Order: sequence, then structure tokens, then C-alpha cells
Amino acid sequence: MPNSKKSRQFQLLINIVMMVIVLTVVLPFLLVFISSITDENVLIRNGYSFFPQKISLYAYQYIIGQGGKILRAYGVTIFVTFVGTALNLAMSALLAYPLSIKTLPYRRAITFFVFFTMLFNGGLVPTYLMYVNYFHIKNTLWALIVPNLLLSANNVLMIRSYFITSIPEALFEAAKIDGAGHMKIFTVLALPLGKPILVTMGLFSGLAYWNDWTNGLYYLSGNNGQKLYSIQNLLNQMITNIQYLSSGKVAGNIGAEVAKLPATSIRMAIAFIAMLPLFVIYPFLQKYFAEGITLGAVKG
Repeated sequence: MPNSKKSRQFQLLINIVMMVIVLTVVLPFLLVFISSITDENVLIRNGYSFFPQKISLYAYQYIIGQGGKILRAYGVTIFVTFVGTALNLAMSALLAYPLSIKTLPYRRAITFFVFFTMLFNGGLVPTYLMYVNYFHIKNTLWALIVPNLLLSANNVLMIRSYFITSIPEALFEAAKIDGAGHMKIFTVLALPLGKPILVTMGLFSGLAYWNDWTNGLYYLSGNNGQKLYSIQNLLNQMITNIQYLSSGKVAGNIGAEVAKLPATSIRMAIAFIAMLPLFVIYPFLQKYFAEGITLGAVKG
């Protein structure tokens, strides 16, 4: 009985701690949404609050008023996220599987070179010149897919560790005895059994592509480049424009009208719109995410 009582107390403590952690994660997002539908004057006068005195949907009306730009930017972001994530997972898994084979020649040296890229890179200017002058990706969709995000050393090493620690080597040996080659083993055994870590790394890669705006900043310019803006680039441009127009530097009646824009609530609405799709997708991947992180983090 005493042990049972201690167990219930411990479980209650764990539940309280988890509730606090959940609240610290959920409340900021809730505050962003509530701020986005709060009247601008109330925000300025009373600050942020979970219980606004006056509701206003003008921020969302302003964003919806952008019309085709928002839809096109969402289309670009969805395309880049899906294609980039698929290519990232394919390349990471194809590199991780050979590195998980202990008989691979120069395995340690190749692993070191992969790890080395996590610590050092060529720098922004050489990278920009290489992609623009030699790969000619400027003002193309590849500018949002290739630089910095296409292959992650962290993903490769995590998938490699999962293959080593979570898939019994006896399965690979049995497949070899049955006459299967490495490509057959990779597609029939490694990929299906590696679903948890692949989904987890895919989630990381997808988040990186969805939230990325630096590639668009560096490699997209002019009218042709703006047509390829992702949702992050477009929303960042909208925030910059609102800040400039609200600064009072625009003269005349237009400047007076623009100064009335609810800049703060629009920024909150933009932030909420940018992260909303992730809330919808994550619950479907959560079980794989937890399992992949736990098992893939074991050192191989």
C-alpha cells in the first residue's frame, strides 16, 4: 500500500510537470492568435492579453486582400517543402545505409568528412558565387531547394545510427544468404524498418524548408524572383512594407491612411498563418517522431 501511494503521488507530479510544459508551449501560440484578432488601439493601450476588450479581423482582411500573392506563395512553399524533403530523405538514406555497413572500405574516413561539414563550411560569399555563377540557380525554384537544406549531415548520422542500433544485423546477413544485393536490402529491409527515423528526419527537413526565408532573400530578386517567393519571404516583405509605410516617410493622403494600418496585429496574423499548417501536420507524425528521436539518438 505505501508503494502504491508513492506511485500515485509520483504519477500526479509527472502529470503536473507535463501540464506545465504543455502550457508553456501552447500559450505563446494562443497569445499570437488572440493578438492577431485584437484591435490595434487596444493592443497599443493595454498590451498583449488573452482576454482582449475589442475584437478586430482587419489584419486577416488585409492579408486576404493580397489575394493571389498569398495563394501563389503557399503553392511555392508546399512544392518546395515536399520536393526538398523527399530529395533530402532520399540522399540522406542513400548515404547513411552504406555508412552503416561495417565492412565498407574507408567507412571511418567518409563518416569523418560527413561530420566535418557540420562544423565548417565555405562561407556565405563563396557559396553564393558558386550557386549563382556555376549552378545558375538564381531566380529559380532550385534556389529554394538546394542551398543549405538539400543534404544535412545531422540527418545522415542519425539515420546511420538508427540502421546500426535498431535493425538487427542478422536480418541483413540472412538477406545476403538468400542472394539479395545491397539495393534490394536497402529498399526491402532498411527503408521499411527505418520508417520512424525517416519520418522524424523528414519532419526536421520539412520544418527547415517551410520556415526558410534566407535562400529567397539571397537568391531571388527582381520581378521574376518575387514570383517565386515562399510564404515566409512574402510575409517578411509585407512586414517590411508595413513598417516602412507606417514610419511616416510616405507623404500626402496615402501616408496618412497607411499610418492607420494595424501593424502589430498584422504581424501577429502573419506569424500565425505561417505556422498554422505545421499544427495540422504534426499530430499525424508525432508517434514516429518520438520513436525516431529515442532510437536514432543512440550512438552507433
